[in-house]
Amino acid sequence: MMGTIDDRLAELGMEIPTPAAPVANYVGWVRTGNLVFTAGQVPLKDGEFMYQGIVGDTVSVEDATEAAKLCAINIIAQVKQACDGDLDKVKRIVKLVGFVNGVPGFGDQPKIINGASDMMVEVFGDKGKHARSAVGAGSLPINLSVEIEAVVEVE
Repeated sequence: MMGTIDDRLAELGMEIPTPAAPVANYVGWVRTGNLVFTAGQVPLKDGEFMYQGIVGDTVSVEDATEAAKLCAINIIAQVKQACDGDLDKVKRIVKLVGFVNGVPGFGDQPKIINGASDMMVEVFGDKGKHARSAVGAGSLPINLSVEIEAVVEVE
């Protein structure tokens, strides 16, 4: 039986993938009490890294915003696994922390991370409203343009 959030995802035409397995000595998520902390999620789709490069140089703000949306999908995938497949257990997206690999002096990190923030509200409604940080990074792993982590309250 599909839940409310699954219905919403279907309405939006969004498929949540199987979460990516960690590539080093860490886990994709940790649950402590009623909080789930995700590892940093990157723009990975079908096993392929997307949107590699530096924002403001080889990656546009628009493409980086799409990268942030893909990170959000991967966050949702990790949270879904943490909730035994039931996204209706999400009580609130508490916080997102977004990192943007931009050229020196780049200042549009919030605009880019809005892609993920908007998606959380689109999927979870008021439960998707969260605190947030949008930070510039001198580089990110595998020369990716965006990485985002989350804290989520669950039942």
